[in-house]
Amino acid sequence: MICSLEELRTKEVIDVKTGERLGMIDDLRLNTETSEVTALLIYGGYRFFGILGRERDTEIPCSAVKVIGSDTVLVDGSLLTYSTNGRRKFFKSLFD
Repeated sequence: MICSLEELRTKEVIDVKTGERLGMIDDLRLNTETSEVTALLIYGGYRFFGILGRERDTEIPCSAVKVIGSDTVLVDGSLLTYSTNGRRKFFKSLFD
């Protein structure tokens, strides 16, 4: 199945082991040398309208993706990584 980023962004990401809804796919991480998708990214939501910052981001390596269905993406939650991502560091550097 061939899927565009726009189609992926409409799919819910579910952890297979816990059944927890992780969110919707926001972005992809690409290896520019090999032109391969290495991970799917879910950005953390805003905390208290953005005044308290954002929650942590979720990075889903392609090895964690089990099934991409018509409505959902099923992943192995034990392989996920959480981070604050570089975009926060970028915005912080603008105001320093």
